[in-house]
Amino acid sequence: MRRIATALGFTVLVFGLVSGVAWAHHGWSWTTGGNIELTGLIKTAKLGNPHGVLTVDAEGEIWTVEVGQPWRNEQAGLTPDDLSPGVELTIIGEPSANIDDKLMKAERILIEGREHALYPNRS
Repeated sequence: MRRIATALGFTVLVFGLVSGVAWAHHGWSWTTGGNIELTGLIKTAKLGNPHGVLTVDAEGEIWTVEVGQPWRNEQAGLTPDDLSPGVELTIIGEPSANIDDKLMKAERILIEGREHALYPNRS
């Protein structure tokens, strides 16, 4: 009985730690809380769940940009073609607290003068 309780406790602890790490990554806790603007060309795009990820070349600096989940991108008026390699865009969003990471979470995306608000209640 003691073994079962120990195994169950260990399982709950591991699940809690893994859930916490996943929640922190997909939340906003890793960002600065302030916005920056980044303009560049999409080099690669991996769209899907839990969220899309773009690699963007901004004047020779390669940035990783987290965009929305498929439903959020669609709600913002974005199509997969809008987020495909070669597209020039401006991203407004929150960078990683460690700016050397060159990582940001997009709040708004501007393509050819059209604004797409992924998180309209932020900023």
